[in-house]
Amino acid sequence: MVFSHDTEMALLSAVNLINTAPITVTEDGTVTGPDTLESVAELDAFVLAEQFSGSREHSASEVKAVRDMRTELRTIFIADELTAADMVNGLLARAQALPQLVKHDQWDWHLHATAPAAPLAERMGVEAAMALVDVIRSKELARLKVCAAPDCCAVVIDLSKNRSRRYCDTGNCGNRAHVAAYRRRKSAEM
Repeated sequence: MVFSHDTEMALLSAVNLINTAPITVTEDGTVTGPDTLESVAELDAFVLAEQFSGSREHSASEVKAVRDMRTELRTIFIADELTAADMVNGLLARAQALPQLVKHDQWDWHLHATAPAAPLAERMGVEAAMALVDVIRSKELARLKVCAAPDCCAVVIDLSKNRSRRYCDTGNCGNRAHVAAYRRRKSAEM
C-alpha cells in the first residue's frame, strides 16, 4: 500500500469524479464523449457508488457545484507541485477545513475535515484535498497522471509499487495500446 487506506480511497473517488467528464480526444484534439454527471440521478448514483456520507440537496445546483469541483480537482491533478499545493490550500481554506477522526457505518477510523451538513461538493473537494496533502507531502505527485492513450484524457492514480501504471480504467485504453503495438510489430515483420 502506497498511502493509507482512506487516502487511497479518497484519491480513487477523486479520479472517478474527474473521469465523469468527457475524456475522449479526437484527432484534432477536441475532447468529446459522454458526461456522466449531468443530472441529479447521475449524481445520486455516483454518491452511492463512492459511498459519500452526509446531507444532500438532490438539486440541479448541487450537480453544478460538484461539476465545478470536478473541474478544480482535474486542474490540481495535472498541476505542478507548487500550483497543486496552492490549490489544495485554497480549497481547504475556503471550506474552513478542520480535520477530525471519525468512525461511521462500516468504515474504521478516518479523517473528515468538514461537517456532515456541509455541501456535497465541498465535502468531496475537501476529502480529495486531504488525500492530496499526503501525495504532495510524500513527493508522490508523479503518481497522478493522464492516461497514456493518445485518444484519452482521463486521469489515473498510479498506486503500483513500481509506478508503472499508464492507462486509465474508463475504457480499454491499455488493451487497445497493447494490441496496436502488437499489430505494428507483426506488420514490421512482414
